[in-house]
Amino acid sequence: MNASKRKYLPQWFVHAFLWCALFGVLIYPFLLESRSIPPHIIIKLVMAAVLFYFNYYYLVPNFLLKDKIKIYIGISIVLISIVGYGSHSLFPPEGPKDFGPITDYMKERRESRMPIRFSLMPFVVFGIPYIFAIMLRVYTELQKNENLRRSVEKEKVQSELQFLKTQLNPHFLFNSLNTIYSLSVKKSPDTSEAIINLSELMRYMIYEADKDLVPLNKEIEYIKSYVALQRLRLADSENVFLKISGDDTGKIIPALLFISFIENAFKYGTDYDGKTSVKINLLIKEKSIHLYVVNKIGSFRAKSESSGVGLQNVKNRLNYLYPNSHELVIKDDGSIYEVNLILNL
Repeated sequence: MNASKRKYLPQWFVHAFLWCALFGVLIYPFLLESRSIPPHIIIKLVMAAVLFYFNYYYLVPNFLLKDKIKIYIGISIVLISIVGYGSHSLFPPEGPKDFGPITDYMKERRESRMPIRFSLMPFVVFGIPYIFAIMLRVYTELQKNENLRRSVEKEKVQSELQFLKTQLNPHFLFNSLNTIYSLSVKKSPDTSEAIINLSELMRYMIYEADKDLVPLNKEIEYIKSYVALQRLRLADSENVFLKISGDDTGKIIPALLFISFIENAFKYGTDYDGKTSVKINLLIKEKSIHLYVVNKIGSFRAKSESSGVGLQNVKNRLNYLYPNSHELVIKDDGSIYEVNLILNL
């Protein structure tokens, strides 16, 4: 039932890691020689940070993410060229005094006066953070869009579930009122008890069923009250059985999840003589709940437009709430109607 939650690295952690890594790479040779950090390192890091966040907060959102790719590439080349190689011209890199091949390379470069444009240092200091800003911003936007999609999907599911409940409640109420009406026509002494039972059922539907999840024991009490109400209206309830076994402590389920199957059994389980055959077995296990409902198909009733509303609603709810955690098998051979529902908790 619980949707998987994807965890992302905090933005501050990613930014901090980038600058610590870049700073560490640049000052590592000087630390080995126990020398002070040259001022040009700090100046270039500050300039790289300004370029990074200008790219992150302005260029990528306003150009790259709006499909202005050519303009973005042109601006990027100009910026890196001016800022990167310009800063190296103003602040020539200072290499370590004794660091093996790197020292020899820096000496050869100074002696040959290699043009600054062939140096890889501007790309390391400015180009890599610039590219990293692109990757990080695109990743952030994808993350934001994914979270938005999940939020919209969740709201859609919740609204549809709420709609299903609003359909289910009146449907159940109409059937219960028909039960009380039939008792009143017969002037049955059980009419007042039926009204009290209906009152208890409606109290549960108003104050509990509106919640996403309810304790299983309350749902069971609701089923017991419903079966008791049905027994009152039946001329012969000898073959009506309700068996509940297992430990319901600490278990929660969506409200009104089983009642449609039980209601359907009573609705179509009465024959021409008024005899009803309904068997309900609710088996509660540690990690699953098994509902078995069987009834004889009684007198023929013409199907109305809303006759299958409750049953279809509960199927939809199961698909939303237990997409990969339930098994529903319904058998109808014309004389016997069976429902086997297994919920994996």
